[in-house]
Amino acid sequence: MTQQEYAVRADALKGRLYGMAFLYLGSQSLAVDAVDEAVYLGLRSCHKLREEAFFNTWLTRILINACNAELRRHRREIAMAELPETAQEAFDALPLRDAVGRLPRELKDVIILRYFTGLTLAETARTLDIPQGTVVTRQRKALRLLRLELTDGEEAANS
Repeated sequence: MTQQEYAVRADALKGRLYGMAFLYLGSQSLAVDAVDEAVYLGLRSCHKLREEAFFNTWLTRILINACNAELRRHRREIAMAELPETAQEAFDALPLRDAVGRLPRELKDVIILRYFTGLTLAETARTLDIPQGTVVTRQRKALRLLRLELTDGEEAANS
């Protein structure tokens, strides 16, 4: 794949990539940074892509890795300085978003890819480089955990 072909295809995916990064990171600026990083890393290695049919999956995987790196970097920053709660943070603490954020990484990946970005089971399996059966199992487990957490939170609010 040439760099020009890459640029055209990556540009067409930027909106979808941004949406996925925002779900992972919860911040517009961090999401933009992660997408920029993923597009740059993809450009540097676009000549290594063997199957152009898997371009979307390949670039999505690069984005997930960039988001994970950003989350690690961000955790270190927060550990060093407590941030005051703002109105924006309170708004961002919606029950579902909070619950998804507390899921273990492997379950969170499946939920975000399947429900928030609309990937199929096969696309999710390819993106995460795991068997489809594993995607189904993780999806079921994550949904069960979300249901428990959200119904427990609802009952506590009603008490």
